Amino acid sequence: MFPKIITKPKLSIVVPCYNEQDVLEMTTTHLVELINDLIKKEIISEESFILFIDDGSKDQTWNMIKSYSEKITYVTGLKLAKNAGHQNALLAGLIHVIDRVDCAVSIDADLQDDPNVIHEFLNKFTKGFDIVYGVRKSREKDTYFKRTTAKSFYKLMIKMGVNIIDDHADFRLMSNRALKDLKEFQEVNLFLRGLIPLIGYKSTKVYYHRHERVAGESKYPLKKMLAFSLDGITSFSITPIRLVTVTGLAFSIFSLLAGLYAITSKFLGNTVSGWTSIILSVWFIGGIQLMSLGLIGEYIGKIYKETKRRPRYFIEEETKIK
Repeated sequence: MFPKIITKPKLSIVVPCYNEQDVLEMTTTHLVELINDLIKKEIISEESFILFIDDGSKDQTWNMIKSYSEKITYVTGLKLAKNAGHQNALLAGLIHVIDRVDCAVSIDADLQDDPNVIHEFLNKFTKGFDIVYGVRKSREKDTYFKRTTAKSFYKLMIKMGVNIIDDHADFRLMSNRALKDLKEFQEVNLFLRGLIPLIGYKSTKVYYHRHERVAGESKYPLKKMLAFSLDGITSFSITPIRLVTVTGLAFSIFSLLAGLYAITSKFLGNTVSGWTSIILSVWFIGGIQLMSLGLIGEYIGKIYKETKRRPRYFIEEETKIK
């Protein structure tokens, strides 16, 4: 079934927030201006709106969202009972708008992703694309470390067979039918960048320059970035487990050859010495074994979480659009 082409769609801009009081006023102003401009140009319906999701913030984020929703047309809010994580907060927002929109755009509250690109997103949507990915043109403004690690992560994911869009975060447009199909995925371990391409509908890319953060702090320090990367890899690929098997097989073959060498040397009258090399070998192999057990444990832990089938989040409060 081909998607229905909608020329004046109902749009929701979905914005997950965690401790964003420093940028929220600027973000709200910018997005409201964008919505008004799109409505004035008859690109979107007057029923379009912005949805802020408060992911258990500890500052004044939710109070600000409530205040804006009371004063400003097109603004509404959703408060999660506790911090559920960026991916769960974003999913909560996308699922919440399914019955109210023709398409939804997800964007982070810091607006480092250029919201003006949404014009092009909508242009692609009206041409029949169900999913439009926002892709960074370059990473020149990133530090060398962040640029190198990000590139390495995407390359590693692709080599492991994960269908992921290079240099794409969570800035994208999804049609209503794509949102409905996304809702069907029941994984507790969420990695939306890898999940959404699995839907398979007609998609395209829009390239843009990413801005620097104007206020507040990044919600992805090194520790969280590493955890997020590991979660993405182990959620979509069993290649690491296969590498453990291959490594074990390689060590077994190496041990067999070393044993044959030792026996041959014994028969030839040569003494086998080397306490240091033996100890280093034991330590090295022991380290490989511990890492392998840890990796297997990571997968088992994910299975454990999935079998629990616990809810991803709970909604504590929401505001109504004016």
